Amino acid sequence: MRRSLLLLSVAFLFTLTSRADSTPQFAATRGSVIFIHPDGTGLAHWGLARVANVGPDGELAWDRLPEIGIYRPHMRDSLAPSSHSGATVHAYGVKVPQDSFGMDGAEIPTSAGGERFSVMREAMRAGLSVGVINSGHLAEPGTAVFLASSPKRTDYTGICAKLLVDRPHVILGGGEAYFLPKGAAGRHGVGVREDGRNLIEEARAAGYTVVFTREELAAVPDGTSHLLGIFASFNTYNDRNEETLRAAKAPLYAPSAPTVAEMERTALRLLSAQSKDFFLVLEEEGSDNFSNCHNAAGLIEAMRRADEAIAVAEEFRAKRPNTLVLVAADSSASGAQLVAMPEKDGIIVAGKPLPTTLPNDPAPLDGIDGRNTVPFLAKPDRMGRVLPFAVAWASLEDGGDPVVVRAAGPNSALLKGSIDNTTIYRAIYTTLFGHAPDRATATP
Repeated sequence: MRRSLLLLSVAFLFTLTSRADSTPQFAATRGSVIFIHPDGTGLAHWGLARVANVGPDGELAWDRLPEIGIYRPHMRDSLAPSSHSGATVHAYGVKVPQDSFGMDGAEIPTSAGGERFSVMREAMRAGLSVGVINSGHLAEPGTAVFLASSPKRTDYTGICAKLLVDRPHVILGGGEAYFLPKGAAGRHGVGVREDGRNLIEEARAAGYTVVFTREELAAVPDGTSHLLGIFASFNTYNDRNEETLRAAKAPLYAPSAPTVAEMERTALRLLSAQSKDFFLVLEEEGSDNFSNCHNAAGLIEAMRRADEAIAVAEEFRAKRPNTLVLVAADSSASGAQLVAMPEKDGIIVAGKPLPTTLPNDPAPLDGIDGRNTVPFLAKPDRMGRVLPFAVAWASLEDGGDPVVVRAAGPNSALLKGSIDNTTIYRAIYTTLFGHAPDRATATP
């Protein structure tokens, strides 16, 4: 009997092993990558965006992306990331200390692919066209880390100079002041560089077409090989709280600056014409900065713009199916929370100014124009009901909560389930080069 049971056990294990061996392995597909980084956006931010922009029963472009993953954001020395360390993990695929801007201590990291290059610089070396887009200034780490390394995140002028070294094909965002000599007049303001360099003129000499407004961007001709667009002196948005903006009569976003989706359309037109595959990184920075200054109206507008960029990417993917569309933040900013209750309770009522906080709850409440203003109104639900809501804030910091990754296209299966922040690099690398990163086989 024992011998029979042993034989049955061996046969059963053999069957399991055979089935495991016959499971199809993941087959990498080579293609282009559009990485959209709505900075500081956790699940609650997307919930706010849905209710405010399409209603509780509606679908954002973000909702329609088929793959979903939960991203673990911890760094080597901290459970919560910074924007610059999070971007470094995306660009190099390895964990670094929290205070890292394309660095690992005093050195540029050795990437998961075995190179002391970001994945974007590797793509350029392989002959792919690349571009970066940011609604903030161009030294913002979500995009700049893919092209530059710096011991100090705040060395904005030094970082901007490094962006041009490898001649990436498209660079679009704010930050004109960091490109011009101190006191020199530009299209949007005056320069702050202490070294006397005029990076805009250097870019023109290097073959870049330079544009400064939405209209100039739209008029960029096909066949333009290198494009630099600078649409604000610093950021294209005004990241202050509602009360400050109201007093200054300042808009949320500069009216002359294109949205990230408008920048994206031009970038995709140029990049897709220059090489078979390309790599574009787009950051809507306003979603993080408006959260960090507790401006709920600014956050909702930034989320609308980020979702518009996702829709543009998906339109492009419909024509070029070998494009990976990847959407991921690296943190959840300021603990934004949608707060709502039946109007009969008399607290959150359409047209009635909100209290500073809820009863017995110290979290500050925002309405459509800041504290003590009327609630936001959601877009209608499927029954046509229009319901009020407020936004509460937990802190002024970026949190270490897990964030949601969405994706569509080749290799997007890598981004399903519970994933590490290093998986972002892996998915990008695998798509651009047609195989997984592997330090053991990388070129020294």
